[in-house]
Amino acid sequence: MSKRDYYEVLGVGRDVSADELKKAYRRCAMKHHPDRNPGDVAAEVAFKECKEAYEVLSDANKRRAYDQHGHAAFEHGMGGGGPGAGYADMGDIFGDIFGNIFGGGAGPRGPRRGADVGYVMELSLEEAVGGVERQIEIPTLESCDTCNGSGSADGRTETCGTCNGRGQVRFQRGIFSMQQACPHCGGSGKTIANPCEDCHGQGRIERNKTLQVKVPAGVDTGDRIRLAGEGEAGPVGVPPGDLYVEVRVKEHEIFHRDGDDLHCEVPIRISQAALGDVVRVPTLNGDAEIRLPAETQSGKLFRLRGKGVKSVRSRSEGDLYCRVVVETPVNLTAEQRDLLEKFEATFSGEGARKHSPRSATFLDGVKGFWDRMVS
Repeated sequence: MSKRDYYEVLGVGRDVSADELKKAYRRCAMKHHPDRNPGDVAAEVAFKECKEAYEVLSDANKRRAYDQHGHAAFEHGMGGGGPGAGYADMGDIFGDIFGNIFGGGAGPRGPRRGADVGYVMELSLEEAVGGVERQIEIPTLESCDTCNGSGSADGRTETCGTCNGRGQVRFQRGIFSMQQACPHCGGSGKTIANPCEDCHGQGRIERNKTLQVKVPAGVDTGDRIRLAGEGEAGPVGVPPGDLYVEVRVKEHEIFHRDGDDLHCEVPIRISQAALGDVVRVPTLNGDAEIRLPAETQSGKLFRLRGKGVKSVRSRSEGDLYCRVVVETPVNLTAEQRDLLEKFEATFSGEGARKHSPRSATFLDGVKGFWDRMVS
């Protein structure tokens, strides 16, 4: 039975690059591997075929000979050894895909620094806008003072017998070759014969640490403050991680924050809205004035420039938006009720439309709606 062309077996062109050739081999080998096709003789033959093809084409000298002479290049000893000589381990082909998932990317000596720590700090709006300095207490892992973080009572370490000092172990799972940090030494490549009694050989102990955190003015919910080196201590010889303080701003009883702007509602009386007035409104830096023109409608928005939040990033200042809301009077006295009844009586007849333009427009719309429904 004549052999198929190796390029055809792997489904590639003759100008294929080394990387594309490896990818094609992976696809072919995974598709036809006996572990995935138990008892399938055809799949077993195809697997051997793609393995042989890759063995030849992945070797520059063999590929050159194959391109010139075809399969004849490996008959009678031509081409420096035929298919099967120096066959690449399947684990080397697939290991680069899965190695990082199982710890291959951590390097032979384990982590480069200790773990980062997160802390959530709740602030009032006033604290977030004006800035504040807070003292916090966090549980964290710190270097053991007794053994200076080595984990060894006498300072001596030994080469790990499981990984032979490499810090990584490799194992086969079916067709996949995988590697991960050594479970015996934790990726350090060293073991401790005489562990420290205080930290039990870990080199770190858990403590509560007190820190002063300076929060800059203008921070908002979601902002993070990084304190370099204040995270968990790493293994011996490894720098500690960082502490990230995340800000959460509590809801305010008056103001709602939107970026660097503030919003609030200001209740006003009907007489103030109709006649006009000057009303005082709160800001985060004292009171301010709003001049209400006569005939101000409920919901009108007034903008006070620069009365918002000073940005923590650009130092620009936001604005304060005050929405006036006409409040219905309650708990009326007899005199007040009598005055309102007399006032309401002045709105009778057609002349009332000019005093309530929105109401008139609404009623006209309702009338038109019902007319369309009836017709």
